[in-house]
Amino acid sequence: MNAPDDETPICSAKDCRAPAVWVLAWNNPKLHTPERRKTWLACDEHREHLSSFLGMRGFLKDVVTLPEWQERESAADR
Repeated sequence: MNAPDDETPICSAKDCRAPAVWVLAWNNPKLHTPERRKTWLACDEHREHLSSFLGMRGFLKDVVTLPEWQERESAADR
């Protein structure tokens, strides 16, 4: 695997430097309004672990590919 450059989004898992493939959208209902979405990025290897961590707490709202998330963000800015 190639090392990511400074422009490449990387996985949010501790000590992982792999390029991100997934976006895990979440919020903590005790802290955030219902429409607010925080994001963690995940590589293929850490997607399930990070999703489980957020899901067990009831925080996980959506899991999409990074390109799909970027398209949604771009469309929302229009």
